[in-house]
Amino acid sequence: MSAIPDTTRKQTYEAGKLAKRLRRQAGQAIADYGMIEDGDKVMVCLSGGKDSYTMLDILLSLQAKAPVRFELIAVNLDQKQPDFPAHVLPEYLTGRGVPFHIIEQDTYSVVTRVIPQGKTMCSLCSRMRRGALYQWASDNGVTKIALGHHRDDILGTFFLNMFYQGSLKAMPPKLQSDDGKHVVIRPLAYCREDDIEAFAEAKAFPIIPCNLCGSQENMQRKVVKRMLADWEKSHPGRSETMFRALGNIAPSQLMDRHLFDFAGLGAREGAARADTHAWLGGSDAADDND
Repeated sequence: MSAIPDTTRKQTYEAGKLAKRLRRQAGQAIADYGMIEDGDKVMVCLSGGKDSYTMLDILLSLQAKAPVRFELIAVNLDQKQPDFPAHVLPEYLTGRGVPFHIIEQDTYSVVTRVIPQGKTMCSLCSRMRRGALYQWASDNGVTKIALGHHRDDILGTFFLNMFYQGSLKAMPPKLQSDDGKHVVIRPLAYCREDDIEAFAEAKAFPIIPCNLCGSQENMQRKVVKRMLADWEKSHPGRSETMFRALGNIAPSQLMDRHLFDFAGLGAREGAARADTHAWLGGSDAADDND
């Protein structure tokens, strides 16, 4: 009987370490944010990309030893993109013994008709995809909707909003939909993208590329991603520090008057306070006399 080559043994060891790290990080995120409760029916949104495959695999591993009982169902939205390999996900999920459902909705035709050629399609595509998934969740008793966004997605979204929207917000690990009907969770919130890439490669997931928007190289998100990659290359560990900062916020050290009462800070009891109109009116009067 031949011995296992040292290279193969090392690869197996490293793959095991990686899987353990991802499970630990996902379990920590689930515990920190109360993502999954006893009796939950979790809809795992499976796109066919590395992130959603990894999320499903990790949740299946955690489910086996979890302190609570919860149900998993994988759901994919077939958007009717040309040449989409519709057989891949059903074959993979059947082989894994995972309950699943395929939603068929031709969002591709709508997006390509509405968005001018060369423009970014992601915004409209994601809204339509979200609507279809939310509707299925409502119709099928889903209590939690799991998305595969990871640490680098969250950090990139923060900078996108700051640079292009003028707001400090990102993707929270857990959120409630605007209508209050759905709770969205991101179990991979603490996981790094390069770890997920390595895990997906080791697992040989049957990756399905997004042909709708995959060629749009000038998207703002890709610009931010390159910026973060350059920072990390020049200053290793910077991404992790910035990510930790998102959970270490001091409202009194920023400028949001809705989060902190700056106007009332140090105000003397009973002292008169003029409003904005009065202050601006006084300024205008002074300007007129100059």
